[in-house]
Amino acid sequence: MTLEAAQRTVDEWIKTVGVRYFSELTNMAMLTEEVGEVARIMARRYGEQSEKESDKNKDLGDEMADVLWVLICLANQTGVDLTEAFRKNLEKKNSRDATRHLDNEKLR
Repeated sequence: MTLEAAQRTVDEWIKTVGVRYFSELTNMAMLTEEVGEVARIMARRYGEQSEKESDKNKDLGDEMADVLWVLICLANQTGVDLTEAFRKNLEKKNSRDATRHLDNEKLR
């Protein structure tokens, strides 16, 4: 699925099943909450923290998809075309960071 299709799919779901978008500030808080859930899995599964028994069945992909869902909601609400924004972001990275990482001694 493309970013454009994802934005359309989320918008259609919100309008038919979700009734309406939550406010932008509510969605921002929800995005923070969802990122926290990803962080919890990462810290326990891949970091030094021990993983609680109740966390072992958590699906990292599903939690990442929750982050993406809320981010898409925010993009739709604020008129951001994620395809275009991502294209511009890659352009910026390719020009600004063309040699930055190659020259970074820490990465060798």
